[in-house]
Amino acid sequence: MSSVKIAVFPVAGLGTRFLPATKASPKEMLPIVDKPLIQYAVEEAVAAGMTHMVFITGRNKRAIEDHFDKAFELETELSERGRQNLLERVRDIVPKQVTCTYVRQSEALGLGHAVLCARAVLGEAPFAVILADDLIDAEVPVLKQMADVFERERRSVIAVQPIPIEDSRSYGIIQGEPTQGRLHRMTGIVEKPRPEVAPSNLAVVGRYILTPAVLNVLERVAPGAGGEIQLTDAIAALLRLEGALGYEFVGTRYDCGSKLGYLEANVMYALKHDEVGQQFRAFLSALAVRPKH
Repeated sequence: MSSVKIAVFPVAGLGTRFLPATKASPKEMLPIVDKPLIQYAVEEAVAAGMTHMVFITGRNKRAIEDHFDKAFELETELSERGRQNLLERVRDIVPKQVTCTYVRQSEALGLGHAVLCARAVLGEAPFAVILADDLIDAEVPVLKQMADVFERERRSVIAVQPIPIEDSRSYGIIQGEPTQGRLHRMTGIVEKPRPEVAPSNLAVVGRYILTPAVLNVLERVAPGAGGEIQLTDAIAALLRLEGALGYEFVGTRYDCGSKLGYLEANVMYALKHDEVGQQFRAFLSALAVRPKH
């Protein structure tokens, strides 16, 4: 059983890439077929054995809290109409053993600042950080893979993925030495380096399991560009204190922070959806052979 019981979800961002859709609705509530991105992220954390979900929210994020709250009127109506299947799906959004806490981030001062906002809730326990923008389709949920590594190694674990080196400007990039299996002993981490100076092609993806020591580091990290406190800078300092591991996860990642990645995720998840998968596959097949006008 994993000792990591708390998952932090930084959800205070504005989602400007998806305007105007995100003008009044959080980007984390954008649906992949019939579930919002944030629900996939929470389900991944639950599958990894985590029972306390901490949402770092901002203005216009009330829909996230409402989504994970009990909806008495909706449940009553579904019950009266005999829609038992839908009723169970609504009730099961948050399992009974799971607690949700909401912390307001008053200013968007970076991912590191968002994590630091959770300090009063986290105490001195290890915790996960999940970016809902990164949707990862995996037979064994990625956080479960990482939690298993953490139990063996007892040090921070950062999810990484090989990328084309020309894309390095869009990611944090680790420097490391391969150890065993998919693990890399991290010796450095750089935020969005130019391809010619990137230390590797292993990019940080939105999954972290961190020891509480990172919180003390974050309190001392100097703000960087734009006055933001970067989690990358704190991890770089953490390497000198206690080390950390990069983990090449098993799974397919969709960058749902981009429009193309979001559309790709919808297509792939629709194809395997129990209700519409077969019909959607037929539609795509017919579309592929349809004459062009």
